[in-house]
Amino acid sequence: METNYLSTRDHVRLAYVDSGGSGEPILALHGAFGRGRAWMTLAGHLGPDWRVIGLDQRGHGLSDEPGDYGREAYLADTADAIEVLGIGPAILVGHSLGAINAFQLATRRPDLVRAFVAVDFPAEAGDYTNRWLDDFPERFPTLRALRAAIGEHIAGFGSLDHFQENAFEDERGWGFHWRPDTIHALKKGVIGDWWEDWTGSDQPALLVRGGASPVVPLDHAKEMAERRPGTELVTIDGAGHDLYLTHDREFGDAVSGFLSRIAVSV
Repeated sequence: METNYLSTRDHVRLAYVDSGGSGEPILALHGAFGRGRAWMTLAGHLGPDWRVIGLDQRGHGLSDEPGDYGREAYLADTADAIEVLGIGPAILVGHSLGAINAFQLATRRPDLVRAFVAVDFPAEAGDYTNRWLDDFPERFPTLRALRAAIGEHIAGFGSLDHFQENAFEDERGWGFHWRPDTIHALKKGVIGDWWEDWTGSDQPALLVRGGASPVVPLDHAKEMAERRPGTELVTIDGAGHDLYLTHDREFGDAVSGFLSRIAVSV
């Protein structure tokens, strides 16, 4: 699939892929370690009625690495992407890092967000630092070795497919389109109490959590739905944090149902 590029107001170049078509646009935001093209699986489930645009957020994929990975930088990028692409007010679908970006932008720039889907991220975020990154090699001799190294650290939590979307090969071997210091910085940036941002908007919203994911406990998810009117909650049984890939059919059905309901109500 062809990669396209846009430039933000701060001259940060962001890569994206576009499923195309004349359907209503959805801007899809990946999580830490992820990449925009992984959302084309969702595009396949939604069909031609929806145009899915998967953004490589700063520090990931083929997008720039500008050095600032704080909250305001990610929100500015998302707002600029919506405006440059001319798709506002947009429907946002965000996983983890992308989820907090989506619900914060819905509160801070409601003119740009029509509705959002937040995938497996809480309103109160703890320290998700991956300490194993401190000693993680820059290159591996084979793709199999790279997958084995990642698999050792994400067993029971994440999906290899989520990570492998960012893998590449060059003359030095196999590596990733992200840097450990980038991941540390962005994860430090999401730590905090974000209830004000979560409850500060009134657009239709869908909160999706993995039944086996430790990131959003069921009681916390129920509280998120109860405290924010217009929020639907879906739990995908047996799914972990990267449920948008591991349980793509169930996830696609949940998103498709939500979109069909807001298409009628808006």
